[in-house]
Amino acid sequence: MTAPTTISDTTAPVSDASPGNWVDRLAPQAARPYLRLARFDRLIGIWLLLFPCWWAVSLAAVADRRPTPDVWFLFLFMAGAFLMRGSGCAYNDYIDRDIDAKVARTASRPIPSGQISPTGALTFSVLLACAAFIVLIQFNWFTIELGIISLALVATYPFMKRYTDWPQVVLGLAFNWGALMGWSAVKGSIGWPAILLFIGSVCWTVGYDTIYAHQDKVDDRALGLRSTALRFGDKSRGWIGCFYGAAVVLWLAAGFMAGAHLIFVTSVVLVSLQLSWQVVTLDANDSRNCLRRFRSNRDVGIALFLGLVADMALSWFAGLN
Repeated sequence: MTAPTTISDTTAPVSDASPGNWVDRLAPQAARPYLRLARFDRLIGIWLLLFPCWWAVSLAAVADRRPTPDVWFLFLFMAGAFLMRGSGCAYNDYIDRDIDAKVARTASRPIPSGQISPTGALTFSVLLACAAFIVLIQFNWFTIELGIISLALVATYPFMKRYTDWPQVVLGLAFNWGALMGWSAVKGSIGWPAILLFIGSVCWTVGYDTIYAHQDKVDDRALGLRSTALRFGDKSRGWIGCFYGAAVVLWLAAGFMAGAHLIFVTSVVLVSLQLSWQVVTLDANDSRNCLRRFRSNRDVGIALFLGLVADMALSWFAGLN
């Protein structure tokens, strides 16, 4: 832990971002604090928010026996994930500004370091959310309603670590809501494949965010905050393995119900090996070890997405549809 600090240099980098990231190297100095506030200096969060959307769009295309997912929908969800991830991070940092100032890893973030005022951060969050709403209204009404409902999860998540050992579950619900929206964007309703994909993805998030939370467990305990990392403690590896295992089973069930074929199953098997690597090699007391395994979940997202795309394309050309 560290005492609150004020950084006079508004271009100073954030200590928990990767050195030499694109924001620190290429962005205009005046924009850097806001780009850091939105976590645009680290893109893993955008990927993790985006992939459940892309999986669901692709799974719906599999169910409809299409040769490819809807590219327009993929683009819209990419834009929406980019904007909502930024808005959510700015809002989260606004809520957590006093806590972040007391933790060494987060004290250099834009609000506690004095680079951005709390009011400025909240205003920025609202502006990004408004831009995301413009993206949202490109979808059908049912999907628009689902998107609006998700705001309740976004708004409540930052407070959960103060009241429950399971904030990662709420994060999972918020981060994977796109699994429902991606399916409904194509179908206009929610089906069982989407529900299974959603629940499986929530389990996935609980697993990877427990790994992430181990980086902060000492500070969280000192500040009276709660997390699955603290709840699971020395048994974290087994718990994470169970959540990852549930995710794999539910993803396979979602693919089966949507009519996916062997290629998708193969991609899920490969993903299960990657998730197993995370669990077996995890050192919960090594922050760098945890961060690397957390970030590797981008590979999980890529593998499942490419598996779905390859499955529908090759099935189409092989006449299996």
